[in-house]
Amino acid sequence: MLEELMTERRRALITGITGQDGGHLAEQLHEKGYEVFGLIRGQNNPRRVEVETDMPYVTLIEGDLTDPTSLVRAVETSDPHELYNLAAISHVGYSFKNPTLTADVTAKGVLNVLEAVRVTGRAQTTRIYQASTSEMFGGLDYNRPGAGYNENSLFHPRSPYGVAKLYGHWIAKNYRESYDMFVSCGILFNHEGERRGVEFVTRKITHAVARIKLGLQPHIELGDLWPKRDWGYAGDFVDGMWRMLQHDVPDDFVLATGETHSIEEFLTLAFAEIGIDDWKPYVVQNPAYMRPAEVDILLGDPTKAENELGWRREVDFPGLVSLMVAHDLAVQSRQLSLPSA
Repeated sequence: MLEELMTERRRALITGITGQDGGHLAEQLHEKGYEVFGLIRGQNNPRRVEVETDMPYVTLIEGDLTDPTSLVRAVETSDPHELYNLAAISHVGYSFKNPTLTADVTAKGVLNVLEAVRVTGRAQTTRIYQASTSEMFGGLDYNRPGAGYNENSLFHPRSPYGVAKLYGHWIAKNYRESYDMFVSCGILFNHEGERRGVEFVTRKITHAVARIKLGLQPHIELGDLWPKRDWGYAGDFVDGMWRMLQHDVPDDFVLATGETHSIEEFLTLAFAEIGIDDWKPYVVQNPAYMRPAEVDILLGDPTKAENELGWRREVDFPGLVSLMVAHDLAVQSRQLSLPSA
């Protein structure tokens, strides 16, 4: 079937085109010769100009995961061979403050995407990637295998975000089994990079470190520093997404690095990039950034993806931190040199 589809130019629809993963994926698909469509929320979306400037090869379609009609229209317009559902309320802390919105978008939105493909008659012709997450595991010690979570590990989400993602994961599997749809779920562990939003702790750190280096701010406020995460580079992970949809059969795959690092370790490497060995005077812990329930450690086992998809991560942890700090230093320095209005 895939060989037959490859006789024409491949078309891909990406929801969440304005996010970190959407940007990396669109770039990689374009380089592979795909015609790329991106779903974007309307009403003067502040990210539209950025996407149109950075990715002029993407055809934008207005729509919303909470609006089934707009999703049907987007699927009919793009007629995709591949659909990557990356859109979500994706910030764990935000999900505690807005659990209903998180459920509507991150959980029910997946159902709306699947239904849009099914009711438009594309259940057997459109391959779907569903962005699942390591937050579904919850990080509890009694539920964490020593070698890391894999595709058979138990789920115990500890945030409204994790719970919503778990619904999306299971409804995707249900449509795979009920309607014989090609739906693969990528259970991705933390992946960061230069496109990460500054509301996420890794980018918040590298953004602040760059500004501290340039004398633009005195310190950074953070919550708990002890949690450990399996951190990889987003550019590597979106390659894994693509590989899942080129696989012979739909399935679930964990993408991870197989190693964990704490926020303290991230801080140490980030400040070292600007020549500061002792970061403690520059970090203030603020209880406002501490969550009602925190996941202590998340470690993934990518063995299945490595063996069946041939996927490998290329950027290691120190390389990731260095890449992000260098990017933010360049951005902040460039803004400093701009003439004032």
